[in-house]
Amino acid sequence: MISTLEVRKVIFEGEIIEDYPDNARVHSCLMLGYGDEERTLHVVCAPKDEYLAIITTYVPDEEQWDEGFKNRRKK
Repeated sequence: MISTLEVRKVIFEGEIIEDYPDNARVHSCLMLGYGDEERTLHVVCAPKDEYLAIITTYVPDEEQWDEGFKNRRKK
């Protein structure tokens, strides 16, 4: 379970690691941050004029991301 407080922490203290300005559905970005007990989290969000839409939040898979969880592993 990922809490609302953890998502807020990523939004306010994390960093954007991927930006998707030309996404077919909506401009969005991937953020990296840390939740409870410093566990690594990724938050996909979309900035709107009136609010920030949270699309999804997850714990990144070590097999899909390089050390530090900022870059995807090459296939």
